[in-house]
Amino acid sequence: MSRHPSHPSRFPRFRRFWKPVLASGAGGTTLVIWFEETMAFAAEIFGVILVAILGGLICLFDHFIFKSRMPRREDRLDMTYTGKK
Repeated sequence: MSRHPSHPSRFPRFRRFWKPVLASGAGGTTLVIWFEETMAFAAEIFGVILVAILGGLICLFDHFIFKSRMPRREDRLDMTYTGKK
């Protein structure tokens, strides 16, 4: 049996970042800056994904709204109205 009690760390993801934080010397400020940079990157990626989705929705909207304005085959073959007056 081990003499040292093993307790789970509260922040297992930050366990690998303690050396760079210690090397930078700013401590908590560095963590806050890293967190802000991560959030800014996530916001930019979210914006790119959102633009792609909204572009697709606009294309679908355009297709379904203006599909009825396309001339049909019956309209082309109808000789009663030729557009001349």
